[in-house]
Amino acid sequence: MDKGFENEEFETLKIKKSVANDFRKFSKMLSKSQSITLLLMMNFFNENGISPVESIGPNMETLEKRLSLLIKKRMNGMIAIMKDIEKNQTKPTVAMMQSLFEQAEPPKEKLILEKKYFEEKKEVKYKAKKFIDNYD
Repeated sequence: MDKGFENEEFETLKIKKSVANDFRKFSKMLSKSQSITLLLMMNFFNENGISPVESIGPNMETLEKRLSLLIKKRMNGMIAIMKDIEKNQTKPTVAMMQSLFEQAEPPKEKLILEKKYFEEKKEVKYKAKKFIDNYD
């Protein structure tokens, strides 16, 4: 039974036998009921703005143009979403992280300690040299 259509009654349509057989084969190929297959076909034509009477053209030019417009619209939508995410989420988060790291940055006294260490080392060498000179 078709979901959402359990309580609806069946209605008959008069169509030619060969058309009915082809439609039944098509429905089986889609693994859908005949009602759902017909509904899907009608929705497809309505959503894509295609008429079954119109010719699509030798290379499906009209369908390609419509699909390219649809893809462009969706891509523009995706770009807008990504820009919004960058503007409202990524940039503020990066700014907060940078401010936290700047506050947590250790003072640069290590360089001063290193200078003192080298000065002490020089002084020890100087005293050792002076001692050796005095010993001779």
